[in-house]
Amino acid sequence: LAHRLYIAYTAQLSNYSSSILPTQNPNIPSFPHLNLIFFPSPIKFIQLMAYPPAFQLPAQTVSAPLPNPVAVLGPQFIAPYPVDLRITKKLMTLAEGSFAVTDINGTLMFKVKGSVFSLRDRRVLLDAAGNPIITFMQKLISAHRTWYAYRGESTDSEDLLFTVKKSSILQFKTQLDVILATNSSGSGCDFKIKGSLLERACTIYLGDGSFVIAQMHKEHTLQSIVLDKDTFGVLVYPNVDFAFIVALVVILFEINEDRSGDD
Repeated sequence: LAHRLYIAYTAQLSNYSSSILPTQNPNIPSFPHLNLIFFPSPIKFIQLMAYPPAFQLPAQTVSAPLPNPVAVLGPQFIAPYPVDLRITKKLMTLAEGSFAVTDINGTLMFKVKGSVFSLRDRRVLLDAAGNPIITFMQKLISAHRTWYAYRGESTDSEDLLFTVKKSSILQFKTQLDVILATNSSGSGCDFKIKGSLLERACTIYLGDGSFVIAQMHKEHTLQSIVLDKDTFGVLVYPNVDFAFIVALVVILFEINEDRSGDD
């Protein structure tokens, strides 16, 4: 059985190798955990699946700490060092948008919850104790698939923190503009998200795309298949609000889910 799993799994993952293996482009993140595509033996395959390595990007891909911290949700979510996170979504559940966010040691840091029975797509980011941090909702009718994010459980306009929308209506690869509520000039976006629907990866930039502040990539492991979960590794750069990054990744996931069903 182990040998058959080994052959089937490596054959399946090899189909992805041309699109998800690391490249020489310094602007594209490298993901050493994808070396699991190549297993020397069925025994090594089973060992690695039982004890998968922690998601970690090479140190050289991390930019120098920002001189001014990026604190959108609060300074308590800022760290002077890179923060590695895993975002996990159960695939078969009545609660859409149900995510668990842990550190690389498996300690719960955040939860994201929503409901299929709500009239509007609504998600709430909670801390580990269940306290609401931010609520984000999708605009009912929007060609750009716009999402609004509010402080706590509020949906009042005075508590609006930021807006996320597609950069353009027609896209081959996902690009999202993030505009803070404090940006009254309307001149450009405050953050840019560039992702890939096929690879389920993204890079988050400060401003219009010149300075990387976070990276995400879907983890392809046997555990995610067996446990019926999607797992994403996220690296948040130093002095960047990691709760804010979690919210952006979840919104990206929701927009891509809509796109895969509609476009």
